[in-house]
Amino acid sequence: MNSSIAAGSAALAAESLKRQKYVGLASSHIFVPVVVETLGVWGGEAANLVREIGRRQAVAQGDPRAGSFLRQRISIAMQRGNAISVMGTMDLTPLLGEDGQPDGEP
Repeated sequence: MNSSIAAGSAALAAESLKRQKYVGLASSHIFVPVVVETLGVWGGEAANLVREIGRRQAVAQGDPRAGSFLRQRISIAMQRGNAISVMGTMDLTPLLGEDGQPDGEP
């Protein structure tokens, strides 16, 4: 299925590919393919895993918001990674002066 037509189809395809790639682990480990698309669509298995971890955190910490906080932390990490990827494709040297500092700063 085309990801431009159906949200989450790229995540679904990536989960399937990861399962195939790590099929040998099934005999000795519990394997869960964790996939999050660049714009934030979670693969079904990743969502279930994080939901269960969040539920267990909420019980252990006594804070029902623990699962939400976990999802927020993961989402922020994803956005930071996206920003770093984008910034890595840009030439920022015109913004810097000869001393390597932003223009206008000593």
